Amino acid sequence: MRSNWFLLVLQVLLAFVLAALPSASIVCANGLPLTPMEELGKALFFDSNLSTPPGQACAACHASQVGFTGPDSLINATAAVYPGVIHTRTGNRKPPSAAYGGDSPLLYYDGAEEVWVGGMFWDGRATGWTLGDPLAEQALGPFLNSLEQNSPQARLVLLRVARSGYLPLFEAVWGPGSFDFVRDVAGTYERIGRSIAAYERSAEVNPFSSKFDAYLRDEATLTAEEQLGLELFEGKAMCSACHLSQPGPAGEPPLFTDFTYDNLGVPRNPENPFYTMPRHWNPAGYAWVDLGLGGFLMSAGSPETVYLTELGKVKVPSLRNVDMRPAPDFVKAYAHNGCFKSLKEIVHFYNTRDVEVWPPPEVAENVNTDELGDLGLTDAEEDAIVVFMRTLTDGYTP
Repeated sequence: MRSNWFLLVLQVLLAFVLAALPSASIVCANGLPLTPMEELGKALFFDSNLSTPPGQACAACHASQVGFTGPDSLINATAAVYPGVIHTRTGNRKPPSAAYGGDSPLLYYDGAEEVWVGGMFWDGRATGWTLGDPLAEQALGPFLNSLEQNSPQARLVLLRVARSGYLPLFEAVWGPGSFDFVRDVAGTYERIGRSIAAYERSAEVNPFSSKFDAYLRDEATLTAEEQLGLELFEGKAMCSACHLSQPGPAGEPPLFTDFTYDNLGVPRNPENPFYTMPRHWNPAGYAWVDLGLGGFLMSAGSPETVYLTELGKVKVPSLRNVDMRPAPDFVKAYAHNGCFKSLKEIVHFYNTRDVEVWPPPEVAENVNTDELGDLGLTDAEEDAIVVFMRTLTDGYTP
């Protein structure tokens, strides 16, 4: 009884403190202040006890030192697809970045441009149609995915949060009675997703602190090669057609994505471990084909006239922190299946896909032939584009 009274008093005191300082930071991480909601989301994001069995946090596949994507150089250099908490199980795509995605709108079809826009995950299945927030929906997916954090039901996740040290913060942020794993499992679980999304939208995850950001503020000068790379990125190479590089109408820093979907003609990754997963998860075995957005739309019941034109298309990722790595020899994987192992390799693929010998596309339908494949870039121009993309790494100091 005494411990229950102590917890109640602690919750009340913390609630008063946070109410008195609604915009204040309770913790500063890397010098960047977090609001109480963001701090709660961070605690959830890094809690490795929420999986079944305990041992895998969101951060296991979305680590800050690599731009909130996969942090294992060996995995990136080979399979690129990460194991779940049960290490004999894997998903089918490499981890996308958890940063710079918070502005992705609800998934919708832009009839004027004839493209799908928004949603989260490579295939857009976190549409936002349920919670009104694709990022919050995405945050809740891995907990219940048997190939990832493997909790069989949301209530088990809540029971583990109930035993955490940040439970008082949860009720201080969301209000008394907001954490209820008996009568309001769905609502409490939703609040977990919204809290994680708040952290993923925070300045800690999206600091806009790259050299390119300093350049836009007239606080840094690009080298001649970086400047050439930018000019090529926005011109001859046509990268900015999807990876938008200009500030927004109110001066917002560019996100280097337009949140659309595209089939670049990317080959299969023969080392993708999903091919060898048991038939329960992958009935097709080595014949499995990643249909991307089209596959999701098909499974969601869309008619053929809708999904056939989207087969093989995947979400255009932000290029921010595309080269962030803890050491020069650290390998990062590129494309949704991680089949490319360097920026130079994927830029060369964009440049020469249709004029050099490359493996065939995994999905031959709907391949983009207008903006890549035969760009006519020289080797030096490819290098300049790579050098420019390195200016998108956060943490720049003059």
